Amino acid sequence: MNYQPILNSIYKAIKTTKDKGKVANYIPELSQVSTDNFGICLLNNTQETFKVGDALKPFSIQSISKVLALAKVFSLVDNDLWKRVDVEPSGNPFNHLSLLEHENGIPRNPLINSGALVIADILVSNLENPKEDFLQFIRTITNDNSIDYNLNVANSERLTGYRNYAAAYLLKSFGNLENDVEKVLDFYFHQCAIAMTCEQLTKAFFLFSNQGKCIQEKQILSKSQTKRINAIMLTCGFYDEAGEFAFEVGLPGKSGVGGGIVALLPNHFVISVWSPGLNSKGNSKLGMQALEKFTTETKISIF
Repeated sequence: MNYQPILNSIYKAIKTTKDKGKVANYIPELSQVSTDNFGICLLNNTQETFKVGDALKPFSIQSISKVLALAKVFSLVDNDLWKRVDVEPSGNPFNHLSLLEHENGIPRNPLINSGALVIADILVSNLENPKEDFLQFIRTITNDNSIDYNLNVANSERLTGYRNYAAAYLLKSFGNLENDVEKVLDFYFHQCAIAMTCEQLTKAFFLFSNQGKCIQEKQILSKSQTKRINAIMLTCGFYDEAGEFAFEVGLPGKSGVGGGIVALLPNHFVISVWSPGLNSKGNSKLGMQALEKFTTETKISIF
């Protein structure tokens, strides 16, 4: 399928929308990004790329990085991972803490903040140089050594991430954080501050649409592991709006408060959208609209 006319049409229709949402101002560095940015990129499983708008402009991927961290941990420790984190939707905002205390320090899933902190802790325990090794993992699966951390964003998160500090210490109190809290948070803040373009993001997530093989056809995950991560993205990838995304779009995916969304159809394509303005649930307002239009116009989804 030639996706270019469809992307062009969606871009043209949505670009003129007046209400673009609001940027994430609780992370000061993200509040400086203009809501006028809007890009879409699609990578199909024969590795053809289709893009429009600001698809080559880097942005902070934020919580989208949680899926990549999960993939790295899954490749390292396999099913032992599920002893420390569950796979259920939370039904609560991504930074909510009440369930964590109620359920004795076992996060509902690896894509909320508390779950992602457990994943970060496992990476800190298993990687010799966690920040360098994780970045190299992403560079490897994308075949792109230009990808890097945005240190200004990482520092901005460190200075304002009070709820993440609270979650980390709560996890520590339940014995579900093995390493020093500061060391885990330092890794986590850097992880979230990775900058990518829409095009790079589609390459990073290609393995989830390609039965665990990255764009260089290296087997990163088993087919079973890939299936499970895709399932978690479908049920937990959009904070407390995961049901709405499945209902409107019908693809597994993940959003981030930097305004990025990446979604995929196994064995077919990966599509990423970036529009920094967020809706009330913390998901890209125009990104959600664009992906709903995409699956409606193409009549392609997992359902």
